[in-house]
Amino acid sequence: MTVLSARDLVIDIPGRSGGAALGLEIKPGQIWGVLGPNGAGKTTLLHTLAGLKPPRQGQVQLDTLDLTAMPRRTLARKLGLVFQERQDSFPATVLETALIGRHPWLSLWQSEQAEDIRRAEAALEALDVSDLGTRLLNTLSGGERQRVAIATLMTQNPDVWLLDEPTNHLDLHHQVQVMRLLSACSRRNKAIFMCLHDLNLAARWCSHVLLLYPDGQACWGSTEVMLVRDALEGLYGQKLIELHKDDIRLFAPASD
Repeated sequence: MTVLSARDLVIDIPGRSGGAALGLEIKPGQIWGVLGPNGAGKTTLLHTLAGLKPPRQGQVQLDTLDLTAMPRRTLARKLGLVFQERQDSFPATVLETALIGRHPWLSLWQSEQAEDIRRAEAALEALDVSDLGTRLLNTLSGGERQRVAIATLMTQNPDVWLLDEPTNHLDLHHQVQVMRLLSACSRRNKAIFMCLHDLNLAARWCSHVLLLYPDGQACWGSTEVMLVRDALEGLYGQKLIELHKDDIRLFAPASD
């Protein structure tokens, strides 16, 4: 059972001296949503948990091991990341891009086998982009590229999924499709940790929520406890209305 832990963790944001020390355990079967206004540090936190950015204080552990002490190949088999913005350094087709997710599982100089290709094709099918397999990635729309990125993570099949705005650029249908896929992955004992801007996606799909404030303070817990109107209004500096429909809570900006 792979658990990603933040131990007395303070993320390093230039120009901000303070910050709450985070003590998180992200466990299999959980879906975490990170909420906060622009500049609160959501992406920085995600990159710190992935081992791409050093913390100002504390450490990140995968199971009981310090993330920085793990071999990169071992880490890539256990933890994967979808960035909010990506730059394609070389031309590649959609299928070739998805197959990058299998690289941590291949030995040096080993090429992809039939099973690797099957996994990539299945992931592209699950994200509704299988018909784009031979297209160059740089010819796709933003939403199509986003779904290919998630399919690549699905092909990688790590235990812990870190996603920065996974519904970015997606239309409503594909937002729901992606959230359903992440929910299904959590039921297969994957741990999901993602930054979100949409309160209603967090309310509908997340089991846990972390609120990040612009001054570096934070609080976290179950979605039921954390997603309350007063706390969210303080988080965003915006009055909200709260609606209830079929045991689902919905939030919308209040009119002046």
